[in-house]
Formats: sequence, C-alpha cells, structure tokens
Amino acid sequence: MSETSVSPVASKGLENPLLKANPLLKAWQTPFETPPFDEIKPEHFMPAFEQAFFDHSAEIAAIVNDPAVPDFANTITALERSGKLLSRVASVFYDLVSAHSNPAILEIDKDVSSRMARHWNPIMMNAVLFGRIVALHDKRAELGLTTEQMRLLERTYTRFHRSGAGLDEAAKARMAEINERLAHLGTSFSHHLLGDEQEWFMELGEGDLDGLAESFVASAKASADERGMTGKAIITTSRSSMEPFLKSSTRRDLREKAYKAFIQRGNNGNANDNNETIVEILKLREETAKILGFPTFAAYRLEDSMAKTPEAVRGLLERVWKPARARALADRDALQELIAEEGGNFKLAAWDWRYYAEKLRQRRANFDDAAIKPYLTLDHMIAAQFDTATRLFGITFAERKDVPVWHPDVRVWEVKDAKGALKAIFYGDYFARPSKRSGAWMTSLRDQQKLDGDVAPLVLNICNFAKGTDGQPSLLSPDDARTLFHEFGHGLHGMLSNVIYPSLSGTSVFTDFVELPSQLYEHWQEQPQVLQTFAKHYQTGEPLPDDLLKRFIAARKFNQGFATVEFVSSALIDLEFHTQPASASADVAAFEKKELEKIGMPEEIALRHRPTQFGHIFSGDHYASGYYSYMWSEVMDADAFGAFEEAGNIFDPAVAKRLHDDIYSSGGSVDPESAYVAFRGRAPAPDALLRRRGLLEEPEAA
Repeated sequence: MSETSVSPVASKGLENPLLKANPLLKAWQTPFETPPFDEIKPEHFMPAFEQAFFDHSAEIAAIVNDPAVPDFANTITALERSGKLLSRVASVFYDLVSAHSNPAILEIDKDVSSRMARHWNPIMMNAVLFGRIVALHDKRAELGLTTEQMRLLERTYTRFHRSGAGLDEAAKARMAEINERLAHLGTSFSHHLLGDEQEWFMELGEGDLDGLAESFVASAKASADERGMTGKAIITTSRSSMEPFLKSSTRRDLREKAYKAFIQRGNNGNANDNNETIVEILKLREETAKILGFPTFAAYRLEDSMAKTPEAVRGLLERVWKPARARALADRDALQELIAEEGGNFKLAAWDWRYYAEKLRQRRANFDDAAIKPYLTLDHMIAAQFDTATRLFGITFAERKDVPVWHPDVRVWEVKDAKGALKAIFYGDYFARPSKRSGAWMTSLRDQQKLDGDVAPLVLNICNFAKGTDGQPSLLSPDDARTLFHEFGHGLHGMLSNVIYPSLSGTSVFTDFVELPSQLYEHWQEQPQVLQTFAKHYQTGEPLPDDLLKRFIAARKFNQGFATVEFVSSALIDLEFHTQPASASADVAAFEKKELEKIGMPEEIALRHRPTQFGHIFSGDHYASGYYSYMWSEVMDADAFGAFEEAGNIFDPAVAKRLHDDIYSSGGSVDPESAYVAFRGRAPAPDALLRRRGLLEEPEAA
C-alpha cells in the first residue's frame, strides 16, 4: 500500500469535522494521489502537523513497548513504516515555504521548525529504541540480512548514534535544547535572506538599458509585472537577473549599485541581518560536536561522509586553489589591460569583472553569452534533458494538465519506464518570483520505495530563471542551461530510484556523493549532438550554427579561474567556520576578511556565497562543513563522463546501464565508494577535475 493510500481516518481526533475536511489528512483523490494544492490553505497545516506528530509518536511507542525480542521486522522495518503522515504533510509544507510562500506560511514555519525538533528529539534519543537497534547491530552478521537490509541497519544505527541516543540524560537534555534552537535559527536565517531579496530591486529607466539584450529587458519587465509594477523594468537579486546585468550593462555606476546589493544580502544592519544568527549557530554547533566527543563540528560532520576528515577536504580544496588563483590573477591583469586600452582611468573592481570578462571572451574566443541565448529557450532545453534521459535510461515524459500545482507556472509530467509502466511524476517550477527563495534545487513530495507496494516518487525541480514577457519564451544563458540539467540530474536520482526502504531512497546518500548524478548530467547539456538537435533560434527556428557551436565549446574553459576561486573560497570559509573555535568568528565580517587574506583572495572577486547569505550552510546543516561536496563530486563526475568518451558514444548502452544500475537507481542502498567503483571499474582520477576546468598544469618540457 502506498503511503498516500494509508487511511489517516483511524487516527485519534479525526472524528472532528474540521479535521475530516482537512485536505492534508484525507486520502487524495487526485491523479497519481498527488497533493491537492488547489484545496490546501495555510490554516490546514498546524492541525495536520498536530495529527501527524500524534500518529508518529504512537507508532514509535508501539515499537519501543513491543515485548517481543527485537528483530529486523519489528524494529527496523517498523521504523521505516512509521511517520508516513508526517512525511506527507511536511513535504507539502516545505515545498510551499521555499517555492511559493506568503506571510501566513512563513509565520507557521517559525513555529513548525521548533515543533519539528521538539518532536524528533525524544525519538532520536530514546534509550530503549536505541537499545533495540544496538542489539540488532551487534549481531548483524548472524541475521541473514540482504545487502540492502544490512545497509539500512548500519545507517539506522549510525543516525541514532550520531543524534546522541547513547548519551547520558543530562547531555541528551542539552542536545534537545540545542537542536530546537538551531531549528529556529536556521529558519530565521532563511526568512531574513528571503526578506532582503524581496525588498530590494532596482528600476531601470530608458537611459539605463545600454548594453542590455532585448531578451534581458523583456525579463526585467516580467520581473516588474511579478511585483505589480506593470510597464516598468527592474533587476532583482536573483542570480538569473543579476549575472546577465553585471555582464552586459555599460553603466558602471549601476553595476556597482546592483553588485553591492547582491553581496550585502543579510548584511545590512536591518531586521533581516544574519550576523548574530550566524554567531549563535556556530556556537551551538561547536557545543554539539563537543557533547558527541568530537573536537570540532567539521570533524563530527565529515566522519559520516566520503571525505571522512577536514584534512582530506582541505587537501582537495588547496590542490585546486593554487592553479585556480594563478589563472584568476592572470585574467585580472588581462582585464586591467583591456580597461586601459579603452581609455578607462580606474582600477578593476569586483562589479567590473563580469563585464570585462565578457569583452575578453569575445576577443579571445569570439563568443559571448548574448550570441547563444536566443538558441537556448527553456522549452527546448527541457526537451533536451528529457531526450537525453530517454536515450540513456529508456524513460519517457508526457505532460499532464490535470495534476494540481502550487502556482500556475508549475508544469507536470508523467514519467514511464521502457515498458510503459509509471516510474514517477515530475514537477518543474522554473521562474523567479518574490514568493520563492533564490537558487535552484530538487526535492520530492513522495519518495520511491517498495516496502508497501511499488510507490512512484513525486519529484520536483525548482529554479529561478527570468520569465519572458509579451509572449516571448524564456531564454537561458549557458549557466542557466547547465543549472537546468544539474537539477534534472538530481531529479533523475529520485525518479530512477529502485530500492525497498524509504530511508535509502533516491538522494538519501552522503552529501559529497549526492552531487555526482547532478553534475555528471550537466555534461550532456554541452555536447554538440545535443545542442545541434535542440538549440534552435526562438524567432527563426534555425538550428545553432556550427561556427557558433564551435566557439561556444572553445569558450567553455574561459574565466574558469574566476569561477573556481569564487567557489573554492566559499568552501574553505565553510570549513574554517566549522574547524576553528566559534569564538574566532564572533565578528563574522572580520573572520571573513581574515580568512580571505590568509588564502590570498583576489580583492576583485567575492565569495560565491558570502556568510550572511550562505543558505547552504546556515539555513540548515545539510551542507554545513559540506559545501566542498560539489567539488568532491566533480572529481567523480569529470572522471565518470570519461567512461562514455572512452566508449566513443555519449549514449553507449552498456555504460548507460551501469550508470543506471550502480549510481542512479541504487540510492543509499550501497556504499558510495563501492557504487562508483562498480560503475567505473576503479576509483576516480582527481586530475580529471583540473583538466575539465582547464587548470591542469602541463608538465614542463625536458
């Protein structure tokens, strides 16, 4: 029986007519049992959460109080079956918090984040429950478990152990307080950032459009429409708005104004300021690590990862940092020369870099983003990502108009496997709007599992692309198109999942492995045979000219020094925040300045995510001490795509089958190192990353 088929009406309290009418608590009579977003209102959430907390607590109590000797079925499997209603309610709620919030939803979120921690603390620290898990873990070799069951038992034991289940009562009580406070702080950080992003915009008058492409101006008008400013044009702090403006605008004064607003999000000394929030988060994380017996939060966090130690992470980042910084400094000098050539009497500043880098790229590679954007329409790139998945994995996509959605812009596809059976439902929410947090992400409303029937996942991709206006399509930059494929790679990880147990489904893997399926999928977006098929001019329908395609491919490694410095510096700051004593970062800005000086950060480049807007590590702890994961995974993805190149076919059936079986479908049921070796036949070669970014130092001639 699927999780959405479980009838919640047997739960205590549902005789109340108001609860019986709550769409979150009823069986969903919708296509594929999807959430009835058209019926759900903010006032439905708290009653639904209350019922879900009650049901889950009762299910856990039944496991804890079971008089039978602990076995896999009555303990581990029972845990896997528990909390279905809570998962259902929470997934819908957090989708709206991130993708289509409103003041009522955000107010509820403040309460729910603390309540969620208060609910989970006594479960994850329950001594009797942990005792049952330990008893099974101690004799695991004697239980006759399948490979997946053994993996689930080990992951369950690890999760409870790392949550403090083995601590004494005083330590558990303090851990519970910390967890609740951290949940509140992470929510506050996210709300502050969203608040700053909603409040700032810059209106563009007729004299402010020099250098801006027609398609960009159309998107700026669409952004104004979203804010009720019809007839005007604005830029916002959304990256899809800011990046092209900084690359194209000839108005240096406006570039400076926009850039400073972009990097100051969360750092404006107003009600949305995140500095104090960061300081408290770091103190509490440090205390958590000490309680659990680790010297630093990074040591605690990385023990349960592929990297294992802060030293291993630092080793990778420093290896990349040196050639990236050298390349960035050489590019900086070239940009300064370009300014001088044009008669500019000023020193290159951070708000100039993208603008002059584009000019330099036009000179060196005869290519700029504006030339290719008319060929990269969103609809064509969606078709490209679907076709790639069909050719690799045999799955097909059919758009559905009858599935309820949370916003009119959201699109839905039914995904079928090669035999025509339902595989997943895929939602795409692609456009920026004030109600959506910045960035791009994948999540799910329901995970794949086979424990109670063959449950098809409901997978979401959320992006923040600029919307076209006046009937014009949304045009993507190469970076936008790469982001689209990246998030769809995550989506495939969820859609292709083929496991029994929910806790091992899809993206339930180590953080430094989870980016492999997404970053690997990016490679197909930039392949000539994909672009030649799907990159067509939005006005004429003409395919991408061969000459422009060649120039695009030649220009891919341009400005990689900048991009790598921007990323690696952010990953190093994340690591330093969580390896140094929390007292060292009591002044966040001073800490940032000190660490950047220590690594020799070029002053013309800012962190990709400055601390007060670094939602990856402060809106929650999923990427805390783990932002390096993108680069750790890039070592694997650059090496993994080599398997297709070596086969001489980017859609080679044998390699694609291994990719499906060992990486995309196995979820967390296999150790990630073993999964990679099973696919590739060996461990990844680190030099593939440097080679892909054009940063590999060539050996000197003898």
